[in-house]
Amino acid sequence: MIIQIYEIQEPKEAALMADCGVDHIGGVILSPDEWMIPVLKDSVSVIREAGRKSSIIPLFSDPDAVHRVIEWYQPDIIHFCDSLNHGVVVDEAAVSAANLLQQGVSERFPQVEIMRTIPIAPPGLGSQVSTLELGRLLEESSDWFLTDTLLVGGAAQPVFGHVGITGKLCDWEVARDLVNQSHIPVILAGGLSPENVAEGLRFTQPAGADTCTATNLLDESGKPIRFRKDPEKVRRFVESCRAL
Repeated sequence: MIIQIYEIQEPKEAALMADCGVDHIGGVILSPDEWMIPVLKDSVSVIREAGRKSSIIPLFSDPDAVHRVIEWYQPDIIHFCDSLNHGVVVDEAAVSAANLLQQGVSERFPQVEIMRTIPIAPPGLGSQVSTLELGRLLEESSDWFLTDTLLVGGAAQPVFGHVGITGKLCDWEVARDLVNQSHIPVILAGGLSPENVAEGLRFTQPAGADTCTATNLLDESGKPIRFRKDPEKVRRFVESCRAL
């Protein structure tokens, strides 16, 4: 069972995640204009030295910018989470561009694995997102899929144009269908916590589990703090996954 955690931006946090037993440890680059982040590059080195896999999410998809990121950081995985649909309607032009980007990365950097987020609506609303069609269209150019929650009904995503960090569960029935359909490994994400991850894994039978919001430290008002993990929550999450 692969355990993955994102928004790890500094070497100290990266070492802590490795010590907690996390397998894939990822960071995020917010802007193509400020993409060189020395502490994040140092984190990739720490992750490699710990025998874990490093992953980078660039919140942009220009091929030249993505290639620069890969060349500089040398991650094990490059992860794309931009939105490629409008509800049940697939954005064919966006999917075509995503496939071309991913194919270009594979050709230029064959040592780097490609992870693609596949959006899933919240529980009971799975039919409102074209999850399985997107999976079919993107599987050939991807090495991994990550499920994540796409809010529907006019609700705004936390990061415009991208899927994830909602802290909300996705529809596990659709996630299970994606796992069964896919010929590449699928990591379950979307609102997973130490308390619910075992149930989610038993139901969907994926290759791994990913947590972000639910394992963050909390501020004085009880809101999750981005880019700061609670090591006790992370350890409990890992234990819940490993116990299956």
